[in-house]
Amino acid sequence: MYTINLFSKSIVSSSFVLMSAAVMAHEGHHMPAEANANMFMTTESVMSQHAQHQAMTTPTQAVPQTSAQHVQQMNHDSTAHTHDHRKEHGAQIYAVTTVDNKWLLNEEGDGGLKSEFETRIGTDENKLFIKVHADKQEAHKAEYDAKVLYSRMISDFWDVQAGARYRAEKVEHEQQGWDTEEKVDGVLGLHGLAPYFFETDAYVYAGADNYAAFSLETERDLLLTQKLIFKPYLDMNIIFSDDSKYAKKSGLSNAAVGLETRYEISKKVMPYVDIAYEYSKGNEATAWQAESDEEKGWQYGMGLRFKF
Repeated sequence: MYTINLFSKSIVSSSFVLMSAAVMAHEGHHMPAEANANMFMTTESVMSQHAQHQAMTTPTQAVPQTSAQHVQQMNHDSTAHTHDHRKEHGAQIYAVTTVDNKWLLNEEGDGGLKSEFETRIGTDENKLFIKVHADKQEAHKAEYDAKVLYSRMISDFWDVQAGARYRAEKVEHEQQGWDTEEKVDGVLGLHGLAPYFFETDAYVYAGADNYAAFSLETERDLLLTQKLIFKPYLDMNIIFSDDSKYAKKSGLSNAAVGLETRYEISKKVMPYVDIAYEYSKGNEATAWQAESDEEKGWQYGMGLRFKF
């Protein structure tokens, strides 16, 4: 309002001076040159004051940004507000437990029960794995294998694992009958997803009596439907050296290549049928046992898996 009033007064003053000059010229009054100059100076002063006030009171027009300047400003703002959320992920603790039992028959009709228990607890980055395997063949004592492993994520698809394994086996001594061999081995390995989505566990073992070995388990799910799933798998154990009383032969000790077909009633209950070709190299001859021959052949059966 103040600006409008000042502008109006300036216009009125300018008009009055101009009109006065015109009237004086029309009436024939002869003004001195000095007075005439003073009159025009007064007009110019009024117009100059108006221009200065307008410049002071008018907002400055923003200079348009070029496209490059706009992109640079957007990148600066994005960088200033970027927050690394990766450090916030993986903090949630979860637990998963799997119980698996299957009954298999060989080509001679002899059966065997294989049981597995696995539980894992922790975050995405740090977990504790507990794995227990039991194998009971007809006319033989059960064999046990238990691992406790610390698992640390090293990439998006792989964990490095380290821990210990306890293994126990009932073996038949030539003179003393059944004997129990118990061992504890150190374990180091990898757990994760190999290319083409093969879930893989690869471990190296070292223990007493110059024992050194390697195991590999790998499998992949092939979905026929959302509930009917094929799972080809490979399990193998390689013995590098073993000087124990009941030593296995060195080299490829045993292997199994199979195909599991399961139907998922739910994600917690999964019955399946299994067919596999298995190979076992046998035991070395020692003072406590006789050498055994290799065994190989087809096995088939069915099982039930629970996950919770």
